[in-house]
Amino acid sequence: MFLTISTTGTPGRPATDLGFLLHKHPDKAQAFSTSYGTAHVLYPEADAGRCTAALLLEVDAVALVRRGRGKDRGGAPDAALAQYVNDRPYAASSLLAVALSGVFSSAMRGVCQARPDLPEQARPLRIEVPALPARGGPGLVRRLFEPLGWTVTAEPVALDERFPEWGDSRYVRLVLESSALTLARALRHLYVLLPVLDDAKHYWVSSDEVDKLLRAGEGWLPAHPEQALITSRYLARRWSLTRQARERLELVRLAEADDSEVEEIDNAVEAESETEEKPTPLAVLRRQAIVAALKESGAARVLDLGCGQGQLVQALLEDASFTEVVGTDVSVRALTIASRRLKTDRMGERQASRVKLFQSSLAYTDTRLKGYDAAVLSEVIEHLDLPRLPALEYAVFGSARPRTVLVTTPNVEYNVRWETLPAGHVRHADHRFEWTREEFRAWARTVAERHGYDVRFEPVGPDDPEVGPPTQMAVFRLDGDGTTTRKETAA
Repeated sequence: MFLTISTTGTPGRPATDLGFLLHKHPDKAQAFSTSYGTAHVLYPEADAGRCTAALLLEVDAVALVRRGRGKDRGGAPDAALAQYVNDRPYAASSLLAVALSGVFSSAMRGVCQARPDLPEQARPLRIEVPALPARGGPGLVRRLFEPLGWTVTAEPVALDERFPEWGDSRYVRLVLESSALTLARALRHLYVLLPVLDDAKHYWVSSDEVDKLLRAGEGWLPAHPEQALITSRYLARRWSLTRQARERLELVRLAEADDSEVEEIDNAVEAESETEEKPTPLAVLRRQAIVAALKESGAARVLDLGCGQGQLVQALLEDASFTEVVGTDVSVRALTIASRRLKTDRMGERQASRVKLFQSSLAYTDTRLKGYDAAVLSEVIEHLDLPRLPALEYAVFGSARPRTVLVTTPNVEYNVRWETLPAGHVRHADHRFEWTREEFRAWARTVAERHGYDVRFEPVGPDDPEVGPPTQMAVFRLDGDGTTTRKETAA
């Protein structure tokens, strides 16, 4: 099993800097023990103009069988077919990826104490892998590496050159070239993508593999167009681990888009565990207020528009007076999490008949939303740009027209009570706006008048005498008698 890394240099930046980056002196041939054999590092060429480092991995087939993934543990298909006669000693795979991380661990982390400036410098790189198993062919190889800035040459290896009619094997000769990448990032690409292309890990994939994937994929995996395939294959198609990794990658992507830390992400889809809901006290109070208002209205069939992870849907299903609960969201990811939260795949027939989840955008009318008793927009409107609010208004109040509509949104006046919130900041970077009590009431009254609803306002959370409650709620009713409007006006 063989891999070479080459670079070129100039008198000011000699190619032999590769030795500093890899922490392996070009004048020495070194050997390192691994769990499955011996890894050798040597330099076929090393001068100021060009330097090549080679990693040769000698695989101990007996150790691979004794210590690898065995019977009934999802072992690699080749090893399962013929434990002692297979391609593991010759074709680049997860064995080579593990050797890379062990032998070049400091280089992968971008650490060079002797020359701290070197790891951050992009340099010309050429990586060659003579035999790479590629389940998906050369096309997949290009789809994986080209978005990362590599020029890719993936030449199929014939099954037998003497018999061209047999076609190509699943192996390719891979050459990667780039002048815009650091060595650390290049090594991390290989560490992840070599086993992805082989699609047959030699060891048991446990939960710590998710952390390994995210560390190696930092800075490139969240935005990769083949992220789903990479994640699934790297984690040996273990569904629970793949789901966990993709959710964490989505949080990274959102954090990068908002130019914030992952820990700060607390959007309409709240970052909490799959099995244990940990809402803030305000979230609990908000759901309680919504459920109470819905029960007071006598609604039986309820829409949760922008349902996120499905906490409100779950709360409504616990009350038998709500005979049908529908959750909609524009995010497929949010609906998937909601479905898991509700355990829709394990519901009894009667309970399953009470709940529906489907994708829908509030920027457009949707005939599926018509005919319901009530609709809830809980912490939704502030995530829309102001010019889009008229479209939402018509979709809900003009087209769907449920008898009761509940709208909750943050009260920006209360923000001064949050000690951790800097002055002038909204509660989350995704909030396009946050209204004062008067601004919210003015909007709600205009909507009510335009579409024939009455409206009243209720506080959610502690009602501060100076700045009001943390959350404000408008209750719209399609009564037509003006009672609630008069009550609100008097208040």
